[in-house]
Parts: sequence; structure tokens; C-alpha cells
Amino acid sequence: MISFLLNNTMLGVGLAMDAFSVSMANGLSEPRMKKTKMYGMAGVFAVFQGVMPFLGWLCVHTIVQYFTAFEKCIPWIALILLAYIGGKMIFEGRHEDGDTQQAKTVGATEIMIQGIATSIDALSVGFTIAEYNWGMMLLAVAVIAAVTFVICAAGIRIGRKFGTKLSGKSQIFGGVILLLIGIEIFIQGVF
Repeated sequence: MISFLLNNTMLGVGLAMDAFSVSMANGLSEPRMKKTKMYGMAGVFAVFQGVMPFLGWLCVHTIVQYFTAFEKCIPWIALILLAYIGGKMIFEGRHEDGDTQQAKTVGATEIMIQGIATSIDALSVGFTIAEYNWGMMLLAVAVIAAVTFVICAAGIRIGRKFGTKLSGKSQIFGGVILLLIGIEIFIQGVF
């Protein structure tokens, strides 16, 4: 059981790295983010990181042939979603003065899109946990989600701290980070 928990904790850490980076970018672009929003955002990332492996596991046990065809699209979808959000942040950061920029917040729609984009590669984790029974799979998903929540909350806190120091350039910097994450997911998925 300890080995099972340790393996799934490490899996959760690996899966949460993209969400951690996006969380930092969100903290950078909104350094005055309230704690309720911060924990809500970390919760969204955690839910998506947990749901995606569950869906992958479900696909393995039901419609594997359809998922295999979809798997080739994952890097493209992540690149498009993160490039859109990152590009929007860069554009808004360059076209607003410092005072307006400080008041800019990350909206619920953007958070949902980020949650999907950073967790879509976790669908393939369903293949690696395919041998788990129903209970083991649920425990693995819960561990992955809990690890993601903690890591993303820390990422937002780090981003908030540096966002205050970077003042007017934080939104641009956060957008660049999102673009780079999208490119990284694309490169790893295609090559």
C-alpha cells in the first residue's frame, strides 16, 4: 500500500508540473488574488488532473480504439488553448497602462480552459493505471488530485509574491509562461 501511494504521489507530482507553472503565471498576473479564488483555482486544476486519468481508465475499459485516435490530438489541443490564453494576456499586458493592468484578474472561463489544457495529457495516464480495479483507480485519482491541489496552491502563492515585485510586466510575463508551456506540451507530444 505504501508503494502504491508513493507511486501515485510521484505520478501526481509529474502531472501537476504544467498546472504548477500555469498557477504561477496566474499568480503573477493577479498578485492581489484573494485566498478563496486562489484555493478555488487550485481546486479546478486538481479536479481536472483527477478526472482526466479517470476518463483514460474508463476509455481503456470501454472504448480504447477511439481514445487511441484522439491521443494524437492532445498536443495540438493543449498548444491552441494555452497559446490563446497566453497570447491574450500578452496583448492585454502590452496595451494597458500599469494601473489598469494591476486590476486585471483571471476569469472563470480562462481558469477552466487552463485546467483542461494542462490536464489533457493526463488522459493517457488511464492506460498506465488500466490494471487497477475500481477502488484502486479511485484512490489513485484522489491522490493525484490532492497532490495537484497542494502544488498549484503553492504555485499561485509564489506567483503572487513575484507578481507584486514585477508590477506592470507581470501579465506579459505570465502570458509568455503559458505560451512556453503550450509549446513544451506540443513538442513532447509530437516528437
